[in-house]
Amino acid sequence: MKWRSLQESDARPDVRPLGEILAERKGAVARYVPAEVQAVHLRTVAGLKAQGLAANALRIFGIATGSGTKSPSFELPDHNGKIVSSAELHARGRLVLLFIRGRWCPFCVGQMEAMSSIAGEIAAVGASIVAVSPQTQKQAFFMHDQHKLAFPLLVDARNLLARLFGLVYRVPDEQQALYGRTFVNLPFGNGDSSWELPIPATFVIDRDGTILFASANEDYMERPEPLEILTAVRVAARGGIA
Repeated sequence: MKWRSLQESDARPDVRPLGEILAERKGAVARYVPAEVQAVHLRTVAGLKAQGLAANALRIFGIATGSGTKSPSFELPDHNGKIVSSAELHARGRLVLLFIRGRWCPFCVGQMEAMSSIAGEIAAVGASIVAVSPQTQKQAFFMHDQHKLAFPLLVDARNLLARLFGLVYRVPDEQQALYGRTFVNLPFGNGDSSWELPIPATFVIDRDGTILFASANEDYMERPEPLEILTAVRVAARGGIA
C-alpha cells in the first residue's frame, strides 16, 4: 500500500505546478488502468457529486457563508505519536489544514509533495501546515518518511475530525471489491472496518479558528494549487479575506 513518486529515484524535487503533475498521473490512469476499473471510480465520484458532499461541506465551513465560520478544535496524534492540538497551532499563527485519503493514493502523494515544497514560504508568512488522514500511525509514519514531508501528518482515527467538516463518505461496495483486487486494503491501512474516507479538502484557518479559505472536491484527482493556498495565507496575513 504505497505509491512510489515519479521523482523518488531523483533527489531533485518536482517543481512543476501541481495541476501538471496530477494531469500526468491522470494520463497514466487513462493509459494503463482498464476501462471497466476507471468506470467504477467515475461512478463513485459521480455519486458523491450527486449527494452534494463538497458543496455541503463548503456551505457549512467554507467561503459560501463568507467569513466568520469557525473550524472545529482538535487534538490528534501525528505520525510519531505526538499529540498535536489546534490550540497549539493557532497560538503559533494561521493554519493550512489538508484532508487526504492515504499513502496509497497517487494524487494525495502528489499534493503532499507539492505542499511540502512550499512549507518554508507558508512558515515565512506566519502560518503552518498539517495534513490529516484516517491512516494508522504506522501508515502515516511510512508516508511522512518516504516522501520527506516538511509538516506533520495527523492520524484521524475513524475520520472523527473529517466528519465534523462534512467530508466523510463510505466507499461503495463495487469500489470496495475493486480495491480488494488491487491491494488497497483500507481496513488494514486505516485500522477499522468502516470503509470510510474523506473527500480531499484544504482549509486556511485564522488564529481564532475562523475559516478564511476552503476547497473540497469529490473528484480525488483534483486538488488546489499550492500557489493558490500560499496566496490565501498571504492575503490573510495582510488583513484581507482570501
